[in-house]
Amino acid sequence: MPGWGLRGLGLRGRLTALGVLGLTVGLALGGAVLLGALGFVLQRTVDTEAFRTADAVVLLAAEDALPDPLPVAGGQVRVQVIDAQGRIRAASIDADRLVPMVRPERLDTGHRQRLVVPAERVGLAGPVRVVAVPAGTDADPLTVLVARSMADVRHSTHVVRAILLVAFPLLVAILAGVAWRVIGATLRPVEALRRGAEEITGRAGGGRLPVPASADEIHRLAVTLNGMLDRMESARIRQRAFVSDAAHELRSPLTNIRTELEVAQRLADRTDWTAVTVNLLTDTERLSRLVDDLLLLARLDEMPPARGTGPVDLTALLTEVAARYPSPPVLLVPPPGPLWTTGNAAELRRVLSNLVDNAVRHARGSVVLAAEPHDDAAYHLVTVTDDGPGIPAADRRRVFDRFTRLDDGRGRDDGGAGLGLAIVWELVRRAGGTITLADTDGPQGLRVRLLLPRTPTGDAQEAAVDTP
Repeated sequence: MPGWGLRGLGLRGRLTALGVLGLTVGLALGGAVLLGALGFVLQRTVDTEAFRTADAVVLLAAEDALPDPLPVAGGQVRVQVIDAQGRIRAASIDADRLVPMVRPERLDTGHRQRLVVPAERVGLAGPVRVVAVPAGTDADPLTVLVARSMADVRHSTHVVRAILLVAFPLLVAILAGVAWRVIGATLRPVEALRRGAEEITGRAGGGRLPVPASADEIHRLAVTLNGMLDRMESARIRQRAFVSDAAHELRSPLTNIRTELEVAQRLADRTDWTAVTVNLLTDTERLSRLVDDLLLLARLDEMPPARGTGPVDLTALLTEVAARYPSPPVLLVPPPGPLWTTGNAAELRRVLSNLVDNAVRHARGSVVLAAEPHDDAAYHLVTVTDDGPGIPAADRRRVFDRFTRLDDGRGRDDGGAGLGLAIVWELVRRAGGTITLADTDGPQGLRVRLLLPRTPTGDAQEAAVDTP
């Protein structure tokens, strides 16, 4: 059932369960290693003591001064000295004098050995470890056997195991409680973020999430989420303004069309249908341009920031755009040589057309269109200069916003909706260029400076070869 297991727990419960599980496994492994190390160390200690006792007896045998019984202290120690045939030459007080602790065939004459023998063979509490140390001479080889009981070692390991079995569950329980409290305190800011997000969702206006004072991951998460909320609020405000402005701009031609039709219907036979048709076509074209501009801006908002583009002959593009206008008002200054840029030809054509249209609309005499390599080797500079009234410096950035028209522009009956420069801004940004407005060298006018990325020489040459 999905309610059982970790899936049925909250994040706090899952983290605590995983932490306790990891702690339990770690403590179990640590306890096993501790018991193993303790047993090994105690066993080595027993063997060392047994070898020390055997070495002392070997010295006595070398001096041919073996007493009988052997003076060995300790109730858990047995010592025997046997010859090659397994006969007992000497033994400690408690050691068996008839049966050797280790059969002769198990002994490796001439080498020190460690052996485990049955407890009943030695008469000690088991298990029993026996060390064998060679002694005597080549003519009369002897072996010293020292047996020590492992009962104390076993008892010590049992005590430690019992302590661990009792202490580990208590330790795990205590640490689980601590982990539960610590994780709860850690997740408390997350819960505050959740409640803040729920409150923001429940009200119409914007808001901000609480930011914890600690400079940790949750603090950075709260800052990031607040930044996202600010961007969403800004986008919502822009979208609402965009929809409101679009509705206003669409209403004007629709109102004109309806008024023309209502007047023509009232006048009936006295209506000049030729004039009505001209007016209706004018408003329809204005409406069509506005819808096209709105659709283009919507597509630009949905498109990714960069697309696959190729080299574009900027010189040919400038010549094509300038040829649409009489000379004057549009004068094209021939570039000093071939200019190639990277971008989409249709989008760059739209940029130049919009800029020239805007310049022609406001120029008093002429418009100069020019292009040249920029001081920055990565760009080409395109300029569109007119001798019109210009734009105040304070408004030169604002005119690129959507539906922005200055008072002078609003006073003209040119059918503009304030979207031409906004489209230019978006298309130039997509092409990887920049656009700025500046003063001209004369007493009045405006100069548009357009920087477009320069195509690498190899790509431009290849494009020139492929051009028919």
